[in-house]
Amino acid sequence: MANGSDPDVVRIFDTTLRDGEQAPGIALTRAEKVEIAEQLARLDVDVIEAGFPVSSEGEFEAVSEIASSVRGPVIAALARVVPGDITRAAEALAGAERWRIHTFISTSDIHITDMLRMSQGQVLDAIREGVKLAVGYTEDVEFSAQDATRTELDFLLECFRVAVDAGATTINVPDTVGYAMPHEFGELVRTVREAVPEHVVISTHCHNDLGLAVANSLAGIVNGARQIEV
Repeated sequence: MANGSDPDVVRIFDTTLRDGEQAPGIALTRAEKVEIAEQLARLDVDVIEAGFPVSSEGEFEAVSEIASSVRGPVIAALARVVPGDITRAAEALAGAERWRIHTFISTSDIHITDMLRMSQGQVLDAIREGVKLAVGYTEDVEFSAQDATRTELDFLLECFRVAVDAGATTINVPDTVGYAMPHEFGELVRTVREAVPEHVVISTHCHNDLGLAVANSLAGIVNGARQIEV
C-alpha cells in the first residue's frame, strides 16, 4: 500500500467490482464481491472501488457490506454528479474505516449533446455542486471527466479546475472508449498535471479497446499520474 504522503509513489485503484463487473457474462453475487474485496485488501491495493450504490438495492448492500467489513484500503463508491447518487454513495460507505466518493460526468461534446442534453455551462455547474456536496460527506473526493480523451482540451481543463476549486483531491483522466495513443495520452496527462495544484493526485483510467491500456497507463505515470485505475 502506497504512502499517501510520498508524491512519487503510484497508487493502485482497483475497479474490478465496478468497471470489471460490466464485462460481458460477469454477474457477481454479494458474497463473491466481498470475497474479492477481501483478497484485494490482502494484496495491499490502495483503493477498492466497491460499486455504484445507486444502481440497485443489491449493489448498495454489497458496497455497504464491503465498507463495513474490509479494512486497510480506501473503499470508494461511484456516483454521478447528482445529489441522489452522492447521498446514496455516502450512506453505503458509512461503515468504512477510510472512504472516498468517486463522482463523474461526461465532458465530451458528443456525450454532452447526445447523451446528457446539457450545455457546457450546465456541466460545469453540475461538477461544482456535485463535488461540493461530496466534500460535505468526506474530504476524499475523486472527480472523473468521462470521455476525457475526446473532450475539447480547454473545456476539460476548466472542468478539472472547477472540481478542484470545489474540493476534489483526485482528478481522473479516463480514456473511456479506448481511443488514445500513448504519446497523446501522456501529453494530455502532463497538461492536466501542469494545470492543477501539486497536491491534487492525477489518476488515469485506460480501456483496452486497442490493446493499449497498459502503455497508456505507463505514459500517464511518466507524465505525472500518481494513481492508476485497473
